[in-house]
Amino acid sequence: MTRLYNDPVNFVDEATEGFVAAHAQRVCQVPGGVIRSTRSEPGTVAVVIGGGSGHYPAFAGLVGQGLAHGAVMGNLFASPSAQQVYNVCKAANNGAGVLLSFGNYAGDVLHFGQARERLIREGIPCEIVAVIDDVSSAGQDELHKRRGIAGDLTVFKIAAAAAEAGYSLEEVVRVSRAANLRTRSMGVAFDGCTLPGAKDALFHVPAGKMAVGLGIHGEPGISEQDVPSADALAELLVSHLMEEIPDGVGSVEGAKASVLLNGLGSIKYEELFVVYRRVNQLLTEAGLEIVEPEVGELVTSLDMAGASLTLFWLDDELERLWKAPADAPAYRKGSLEAAPPIDASQLDIPDADAIPPASEASIATARCLYQALSATRKIIDQKVEELGRLDAIAGDGDHGIGMQRGAVAAELAAEDAVSRSAGAGTLLRMAAEAWSDRAGGTSGAIWGVMLNALSVTLGDDDAPTPAHYAEGITKAKNDVMAFGKAKLGDKTLVDALAPFSEALEQAVDAGDDLATAWRKAVEACEAAATATSELRPKMGRARPLAEKSLGTPDPGAVSLSLIVAAIQPVIDR
Repeated sequence: MTRLYNDPVNFVDEATEGFVAAHAQRVCQVPGGVIRSTRSEPGTVAVVIGGGSGHYPAFAGLVGQGLAHGAVMGNLFASPSAQQVYNVCKAANNGAGVLLSFGNYAGDVLHFGQARERLIREGIPCEIVAVIDDVSSAGQDELHKRRGIAGDLTVFKIAAAAAEAGYSLEEVVRVSRAANLRTRSMGVAFDGCTLPGAKDALFHVPAGKMAVGLGIHGEPGISEQDVPSADALAELLVSHLMEEIPDGVGSVEGAKASVLLNGLGSIKYEELFVVYRRVNQLLTEAGLEIVEPEVGELVTSLDMAGASLTLFWLDDELERLWKAPADAPAYRKGSLEAAPPIDASQLDIPDADAIPPASEASIATARCLYQALSATRKIIDQKVEELGRLDAIAGDGDHGIGMQRGAVAAELAAEDAVSRSAGAGTLLRMAAEAWSDRAGGTSGAIWGVMLNALSVTLGDDDAPTPAHYAEGITKAKNDVMAFGKAKLGDKTLVDALAPFSEALEQAVDAGDDLATAWRKAVEACEAAATATSELRPKMGRARPLAEKSLGTPDPGAVSLSLIVAAIQPVIDR
């Protein structure tokens, strides 16, 4: 269990403060995360990594010369918000564009994708490489669906070494993708991890058993077996990884690879060395040349009892970049001349508190939207346990608490916006940032996307008509589907959002007022949310446990239906 904390709500903030104080010669804090406290070469690419906290040394521990230029830090096991990503990128930018890299999780894909679009609109080139090393999370025919675990390190290291060597953004992307496609990992767990303040672990493995194929956010494994000996574990992991040789490697005999044996939090280094002894024997016997292996805690999961093995298949260029020196708080190799410190006063940190002018009509609309967000918070408070129960059937059970955190944060942001005479668009933008920032995860990203879509559509100038709301909901649906890649039938919020959007648009087009049109759309949304119980999930963390979710509606679809129904009385006024 996690034993040392104060208020669990402040755990990440206090951990970040302590981390920066301990490593001020290498990192400094900016809104949303950390960046190097040393100067980078002007006109070079900035590599910004990130994800949820709880995985140290990923992600903040990998910021420093020869490694990442910045790390975005979300809440525990929750993706950072788009605003956090944007802030860190602006502060880390060296003038030649930004590469964003992170594990391939839906919330991260959404939030980092939003930040990328915003940077590009401002003239800052930005590209994304999402790490896909976990062989247990999808088959070879669906590499794009695999999640990122300890293989994060190989991709981050290659990208950063290339940037340090002066590669262009296009070339940094090229070698990062090559590293990504040549990295394979597999993990096991003996017991789950416990969030600060929680009474129990996110999951348990039966005594004497081992979960095979886990993820780093506490996702259960895809199978269980008896706990093996150290040698037998090494043989299991090596045999699985050697079944899948990446394209371009050719014969294993004489090939080169780096090997990462990663402890997930509670496994001691001595235990890892016992396992690595046999890993080394097996790979050497297979004719593989091992290059600068790593054994230790690389990407953890708080106090999870588990380990993972990564094979990173090298070519000449990747080997050179892998061996390049680095000096970060938690990862160092070779020798680097210390760079001079940055001038913090010169950092480009956006002012997120400015309130642009708005019309009286838009200010009045903002007050109504605040009431709608208050109604949202109240219904989520009432249903938080039920939403968590639904999510726990095939997920990690955090949907209810995530939605509650997001709704509370959005209401507070809206209250602040109203007190400062913000328009409708500005209020929704502030609520979107607060929701995604505080909630994190996939639901935080999705609700940030939807509120931002409404923000753009309503703006701060005119009094919105029913057609504006229908247009905004349609944009929200399209944006969610574009960023998250979910389709109808995937058992996600989209299965309720699309019918809601279609019904609202049809009613408005037929001449209904907003209250009448909204009521018809709510009915369609509620029916569609209930119908998701017959679907199997094809996206996100529930996908590997699809059979368990049959008969249970999707929690994201249910929460959407609850919210749009709770807003109806506000519209009726």
